[in-house]
Amino acid sequence: MKPRKIANLLFIIFNFLLVVYLAEKVQNPKNIYENIPLLKKEIPTVLPASDVKSENTSLVTRVIDGDTIEIGDGIKVRYIGIDTPEVGSKNECFALEAKKKNEELVLGKNVSLEKDFSEKDKYGRLLRYVYVGEGENKIMVNEALVKEGFANAYTYPPDVKYKDLFLNAERRARVNKLGLWLKCS
Repeated sequence: MKPRKIANLLFIIFNFLLVVYLAEKVQNPKNIYENIPLLKKEIPTVLPASDVKSENTSLVTRVIDGDTIEIGDGIKVRYIGIDTPEVGSKNECFALEAKKKNEELVLGKNVSLEKDFSEKDKYGRLLRYVYVGEGENKIMVNEALVKEGFANAYTYPPDVKYKDLFLNAERRARVNKLGLWLKCS
């Protein structure tokens, strides 16, 4: 056989084997994302707030809106997993109420911060679950705002550790027409 024919034959055999290999992968894909909680079918384990190990404790010096606070030396913290109506030139429905509730919960108090996956959002704010109180009186502020109808669940992967907790709290608030679910519906 001529070298050119051998090269063509090897090229055809290689491509055939490549197609067979890729077809097998498409028919039997392994879930490469199996370790990411969002894509698992398991419900995350939710610890009582008093059992959560926080990364630090900080004094809340300012409440920016219903889901953002300022701690310590002007560090802004955005609550993970929730969204509240925006405060601004055109306040959204229930925005001021959500901000006021957030102030009642955390302003002038020490809070514990728990990180999920991401460090910061695109605006440079720390992304954290926020806890206030101590011992049996410790509550997760993120959940409390959703549960009482001041916020809705807003999961943004990969920060989804308490996704189901927030979604269930939102369902209960909607069914019971609490907060924004009564006023803004």
